[in-house]
Amino acid sequence: MDEDLEGVVGGTREGPPTYCVTGATGYIGSWLVQTLLQRGYNVHATVRDPEKSLSLLSLWTSSERLRLFRADMQEEGSFDEAVKGCNGVFHVAASMQFNVHENEDIETYVRSNAIDPAIKGTLNVLKACLQSKSVKRVVFTSSISTATAKDSSGNWRHVVDESCQAAVDHVWNTKASGWVYVLSKRLTEEAAFKFAKENGIDLVSVITTTVGGPFLTLDVPSSIRVLLSPITGDPELFSILSAVNARMGSIALVHIEDICSAHIFLMEHAKAEGPYICCALNSLMSNLVEHLAEEYPCSNIRSVEKESNLVPPEISSKKLRDLGFNYKHGIEDIVHDAIASCLDYGFLPPIAK
Repeated sequence: MDEDLEGVVGGTREGPPTYCVTGATGYIGSWLVQTLLQRGYNVHATVRDPEKSLSLLSLWTSSERLRLFRADMQEEGSFDEAVKGCNGVFHVAASMQFNVHENEDIETYVRSNAIDPAIKGTLNVLKACLQSKSVKRVVFTSSISTATAKDSSGNWRHVVDESCQAAVDHVWNTKASGWVYVLSKRLTEEAAFKFAKENGIDLVSVITTTVGGPFLTLDVPSSIRVLLSPITGDPELFSILSAVNARMGSIALVHIEDICSAHIFLMEHAKAEGPYICCALNSLMSNLVEHLAEEYPCSNIRSVEKESNLVPPEISSKKLRDLGFNYKHGIEDIVHDAIASCLDYGFLPPIAK
C-alpha cells in the first residue's frame, strides 16, 4: 500500500474516487453498486458472468460511471484489471452454501469445496489490491454467523460484540444448520486479516446481520428467503433461521440500505479499523413472526412459541455507532420492504382480500 495515502479514502481534484465492488450481481453487491453510483462515485464492478449482469445494467443509474469486469475468485490475477486505479475495494463476493449432503468424508469435502476456495478467492482479491499501489482500504463483507452469543460454558452473554467469535472446533463438531457457511466466513475472515497484517493492507470488515428490504437481483436473495421462511414454510431455510436464533438468542436484522451505507461509511472513515458488527436491532423470534404476520396475513404462517421472561443478548453495534454511524430503518421497514419486493417479484402470492 502507498504509505502516503492516509486517512479518509476520498477523491481528488480531478473527480470522485473510484471503488471496486466484487460480487456485483449478489444482493449486497448489486445494491452497493447502485448506492455508489447514486452518490456520484465511479465504480468497477466484477462479475463472473457478464451476460447475467445485463438486466442489472438497466437498473443501475448513472451507468456512464460504471465499468464491468469479468473476474473469477478462483483465477489468480483475475482481479488485477478491475482493481487497477481504484481508491478502495469492497470485497462482497462470497459463496452462500449453507449445508452439504451426506458424504463419505464430509470434512475433507467441505474443506476442498467450500472453505479452501473461499480463502483462495479472498487472497486473490487482496493480492490484486497489493499490486495496484492505488488501493487505500479494503472493506470485507463478513457475517454474524462468525459470532456466537454463548460463552465457552454455554451460558448466554449479556452483550455480543466483535470479540465474540464462534469457536471453529465447536462448529466442526456440532454441524448445526448452516455450519458450512459459518466455517467458510469465519476462516476466510481470519485468513484475510492475517494476510492484511503481514502485507500492510488497511482491512476493515463489516459483520452483517440478516439483511432484508428490496432487492435488484434476478432471484430472491438467500437472506430474504431465510427471513421469510416462517411465511413460506420452507423447512431447510426455517431450520437455518432457527439455528441463528439458537446461537444468538434472537434474530439480528439490518436493512439493505443501511448495510450498504455502513460499507461506504467504513471505507471513508479515517479511524475505522478491524471488524464492525452492523445490526440495526435484534428481535425475538416470536416478535419477528408477529411482524411478518401483520405485514402478510396468512393462515399457514409458522407458529412460534412466545419466549417467557427472556431478555435476549444484545447484538451490539456500539463500535460502529461510536464512529458516528446512524441507522435509518427499523424492523417495520425491513419486513415491509422485503415482503413488498417479494410480492412484486411473484415469490409470494398476493394477499387475499
